[in-house]
Amino acid sequence: MEPHHDGSPLYVSNQSPALGEWVQVRLRVPHTLGEPRAVRVRSNPDREPRFSEATLLSTAAGWDWWQAEILIENPVHGYRWVVRTGDGHDLWINARGVFDTETLDSEDFKLTSHPAPPRWASGTVLYQILPDRFARSAAASQREAPDWAIPAEWDDDVELEQPARSQQFFGGDLDGITLHLDHLEKLGVSALYLTPIFAGRSNHRYDASNFDTVDPLLGGDEALVRLVEAAHARGLRVLGDLTSNHSGDAHDWFVAAHRHPEAIESDFYHWLDDEQETYASWLGVPSLPKLNWNSPELRRRFIEGDDSIVAKWLKPPFALDGWRIDVANMTGRLADQDLNADVRRTIRRTMIDVNPDTLLVAESTNDASIDFQGDGWHGAMTYANFTRPLWGWLSEPGTPAGGGLGMNMSTMPTYTGQQFYRAHRQFSAGFPWQTRLATMNALDTHDTPRFATHALPGVIPVALGMSMTLPGIPVVFAGDEFGLTGIDGEHSRTPMPWERADEAGERIDLYATLIGLRRTHSSLNGGGMRWLHVGDDVLVYAREDEFETILVVAARADFDVRLHADAVGGVQSSTRLFGSAALSTDEDGIRLSGDGPAFAVWQLAGVAL
Repeated sequence: MEPHHDGSPLYVSNQSPALGEWVQVRLRVPHTLGEPRAVRVRSNPDREPRFSEATLLSTAAGWDWWQAEILIENPVHGYRWVVRTGDGHDLWINARGVFDTETLDSEDFKLTSHPAPPRWASGTVLYQILPDRFARSAAASQREAPDWAIPAEWDDDVELEQPARSQQFFGGDLDGITLHLDHLEKLGVSALYLTPIFAGRSNHRYDASNFDTVDPLLGGDEALVRLVEAAHARGLRVLGDLTSNHSGDAHDWFVAAHRHPEAIESDFYHWLDDEQETYASWLGVPSLPKLNWNSPELRRRFIEGDDSIVAKWLKPPFALDGWRIDVANMTGRLADQDLNADVRRTIRRTMIDVNPDTLLVAESTNDASIDFQGDGWHGAMTYANFTRPLWGWLSEPGTPAGGGLGMNMSTMPTYTGQQFYRAHRQFSAGFPWQTRLATMNALDTHDTPRFATHALPGVIPVALGMSMTLPGIPVVFAGDEFGLTGIDGEHSRTPMPWERADEAGERIDLYATLIGLRRTHSSLNGGGMRWLHVGDDVLVYAREDEFETILVVAARADFDVRLHADAVGGVQSSTRLFGSAALSTDEDGIRLSGDGPAFAVWQLAGVAL
């Protein structure tokens, strides 16, 4: 056992302090460590280290609780603990773990004075929908396909070669989604995230030709109003998707400016010649010209103020509950220019002014921490801290892993449970706790292969269970609950096989059960997180608050694990919530055992200080 601290209410008295406020922080120290000579908190206000002495607050069940006060002096206030042990050695405790040498400022625990995410964020289970592939209403068949489209029947195979890769058109629409909201209710998700709904010249619509109206192929503005109203009536929130890095080359702004230096929209893009013939674009793709955020007029139209695009769709009658921002990591960045912070803070400010109860998540698929310190984006759509490590642990080694997943050499690594743990903690450590709670835990998305394609036999409950029980927002990509597979992002965009709902009943029930577990337990929606055992084939952790402890075992093979008797309390009165693994106590402590792969969950008593 080792000392522990995180950003949850057990350990931090105020998750959303203002500048100048004092906050009580607590450290949990096991008796197995011996009596410490001293416990201190090291803060770093204005980049100048400052130490605060901790005092013993209480002793309970084999643990001492130490408390100190820190003054919030910067918008992002970093701090770490240092324990001087009885034999005179120092242990440094930060967001990445416990170390016997001094640690990096970037891995400190962090409290931010920026406006907090909406309270509902940490309890969200998100369901992602690509509108073209979810469902068709009766009206969809009456609409003429656009000139760019290659029409397809709903049961046609997804084509992987261009031009069909981007232009194969199945004709799903927003009213089709509305017709199937009962399915989302059955699953128990709490919010749906729609990939872009504005017209473009592709099936994915990330090449917007305007941001002012919903694509008529999806049913237009009225269909969005119907969908949001129906979703809200069922207690479901709805998030939209914006491309702040680029527009499409058919966008009204780009058409007005291309080869027209005199146009007011000329400064909306990065031109590479005086005639405005050539231009910067996303990864050199000419259909996705890059937006230039030096332009005050672009900011006014798109992200700033009550009349902006960002604001329009959050207000009635559309009333979206937030945005997911595409390619947020590249937004505002080109060569020696970096306006990313300006853009994200402006979007956040506009959203707060329109409706402060909205969520802002942003794509940043690698090490996202530098841009996610609470000043703009609430949370990250990233693959580095959960998705890639999980795939490495629970997928067939060496199998292909292409698409937007970002695996090295597009090949599945071979991870042990210890490697998963190290990668997960390393990439999570840079986030403030509130950011971590609003960051997506996605098994897969519209940009990646489907996890089930190369998963080890029997591990779907393990992977899904971990996404539901680790800190963060679980994400279900529509079709995962049907067992769909796909070798890359485009191949994974299979139309929903509604006729196979009965056949997929067992998988759908698994999803509903684990989503229900997530949504009904307070400690899984903001409670603390403690790792109890890390092995090659089995991981054990606890999510905790004052009301309950949720004990979790995730294993890819048979396991037999021993924990110290004081690792968690109340084992003898535990309640099994999921799985068939065995939990018992004896003179040697706590024992967890079972046949793998396995995912098991128990509810124990809450933590009393």
